[in-house]
Amino acid sequence: MKGLFIDAGGELAEVFARVRRPDDPPVAVNPAEEVAAEELAGLLRGCGFVLNDHTYMPTEAMRGCTDLRHVVFLGTGARSYMNPEELAELGIEVHTIKGYGDTAVAEHTIALMWAAARGIARMDGGMRAGNWVRVEGMQLTGKTLGLIGFGGIGAEVARIAAGSGMRVLAWNRSPRSAPGVTFVDLDTLLAESHVVSLHLLLNDETRGFLSAERFAKLRKGAILVNTARGAVVDEAAMIAALGDGTLAHAALDVFDIEPLPAGHPLTRIGNVTLSAHSAFWTPEASETLLRRALDIAKRVAAVPA
Repeated sequence: MKGLFIDAGGELAEVFARVRRPDDPPVAVNPAEEVAAEELAGLLRGCGFVLNDHTYMPTEAMRGCTDLRHVVFLGTGARSYMNPEELAELGIEVHTIKGYGDTAVAEHTIALMWAAARGIARMDGGMRAGNWVRVEGMQLTGKTLGLIGFGGIGAEVARIAAGSGMRVLAWNRSPRSAPGVTFVDLDTLLAESHVVSLHLLLNDETRGFLSAERFAKLRKGAILVNTARGAVVDEAAMIAALGDGTLAHAALDVFDIEPLPAGHPLTRIGNVTLSAHSAFWTPEASETLLRRALDIAKRVAAVPA
């Protein structure tokens, strides 16, 4: 069984070349940054599996990919790019990869939290514009961090935050326990946390999870950090909360629409810190991700058709 890395644009092709091994199945590399839906059937003709970094795979377009049996999505957010259940009906199994960048995302989460607490982006932007902008910051030692979702990334965030002297609360949809972390109900977490950090997978149950009703339960003046998925937050409700003081600041790496369009309301709000969906992006995480993708490809390629 042969495969295709369909969107190995930028540095990914170089990383892919570093982690390949002689016993891996044959994988062609398409160096494109983007692939249009109408190109999918032609590109994937004769391929039993595909590695996909960020290519949209609409179900209708995938009907023409009659040789394809496996999509190895490079990350956990496949649902943002395809419908796994509908693809399964076409005989295409979607594989995702967890845990490859837990430390990278956790470190970025902490970086956004500190940047938000100290107004780094606002001061930087002001000074670049020729103004001497000073911001009174929030001292985080002794403050409470609330983690909504507690998987591998949440556990890493908890480890780092606890080491910096923060009290860590967590809420998870299934029961969990961890040293130094107090698990509470969601309302308690929202009411007591100075910083709320989101670590939920996006699915039908979590879409719009942080709603206007839940924003109303927040401790007034809290900071929100989102390195999960933009759609787990009701964006309009978040913007309203930033305007009325419910939120002191939002530090965001993910958005409903990516790339974030020029002139988007979030780019015009002073108490927002933005990064370009890059929390996962370190050399260490990229190599781990692609090696795990190849391991999946090796496993599925070994199964008789």
